[in-house]
Amino acid sequence: MKKIGILGGTFNPIHYGHLLLGETAYQDFGLDKVLVMPNKNPGYKDIDKDISDWDRLNMVKLAIADNPHFELSTIEYEREGITYTADTLLELKAYHPDEEYYFIMGADSLFHMESWHKPEEILQLATILVAGRDGASRNEIDSQIDYLSNRFEACNIEYLDAPAYDISSYMIRKSVKNHKNIRYMVSDSVREYIYENNLYL
Repeated sequence: MKKIGILGGTFNPIHYGHLLLGETAYQDFGLDKVLVMPNKNPGYKDIDKDISDWDRLNMVKLAIADNPHFELSTIEYEREGITYTADTLLELKAYHPDEEYYFIMGADSLFHMESWHKPEEILQLATILVAGRDGASRNEIDSQIDYLSNRFEACNIEYLDAPAYDISSYMIRKSVKNHKNIRYMVSDSVREYIYENNLYL
């Protein structure tokens, strides 16, 4: 059975922190590949419409182009209406019942898991790989993992020990707007795309 990672997000823009999470999951959990999955209309946040969905998608393509075990997935980009993780996992399982899915997230998402759309289905359909983030301690994350494991049946959540990379897409957008350098935050190809297309100004 193939082990497939899922790295989803708005990726506005995709940055080295995202890529580092995916790469660490690939290595530490012996994944066959990681699907990098930009979403179009997520239920948990509004995307700034000053940038097009097409631009976000193009930046993901550029960022992962040189990594053979990263693969762009447009399953949520192409879906109309609000995109929910539970629906995505059901669709993937229907098409690929022989694949095992590992959903990569930050600790902030883990603490809000119960408010997600159909969290019990997500926890049944995928192993959750959760990385420390936003100041959450390992003890706090372990406590939340224990809580969710007792709350939901057939729940499998693992800690992803990824190196800390304290940047955010918001920080990058703000830096571009203030004419500050974003080198070493995003790949050179993404940085060039942002400047060439006058994004985030």
